[in-house]
Amino acid sequence: MSTIALVLFNVLISLRGFNDRVFFERYLFQVGSILNAKEYIRMLSSGFLHGGMAHLAFNMIALWSFGGLVEDFLGTVPFLILYFLSLIGGNLTSLFLHREEMYYRAVGASGAVSGVVFASILLYPQGSVYVFLIPFAIPSWLFGIVYLLVSIYGMRAQNDNIGHEAHFGGALSGLILTLWFQPESGTRFVNYFIGG
Repeated sequence: MSTIALVLFNVLISLRGFNDRVFFERYLFQVGSILNAKEYIRMLSSGFLHGGMAHLAFNMIALWSFGGLVEDFLGTVPFLILYFLSLIGGNLTSLFLHREEMYYRAVGASGAVSGVVFASILLYPQGSVYVFLIPFAIPSWLFGIVYLLVSIYGMRAQNDNIGHEAHFGGALSGLILTLWFQPESGTRFVNYFIGG
């Protein structure tokens, strides 16, 4: 249920941002505004704004696809805690790595969604996912490895307009929080590979 609410809230806030530039500028992630003006709300609010319809759609499809599974397994309150702390974890990673770039800006739920996706990988290691342009499902754990490697490469290369830092920080936050809420998920994950 909270997955649906998060999707709706993301859509409503993003639509407001698409149509109100002042609103968008006031609440996006910007290093200088956070560090110098102490506008810490941007660490949270930026996660509900998106750069365009495709950006919004991609994140919401991923949230819808994985959120229900994680919420059913963890319960509503732990799921919401995981979502918001993954969002903040992703933004803290971006803030730290771009701390000298006062004009660095970003928007999107990607950090939170990455946390949810990686929680589902840990909880359901036997799962599989479909990725755009690949006509068959791949194991979720393999997707996770590739995702992290792409994020690390993107952070180092810095040659695109994708918030790889937020993806990486959100994913790690999701893994850590899942282990916190469900310590046995780590054992199940390992047992899946060793056949225990």
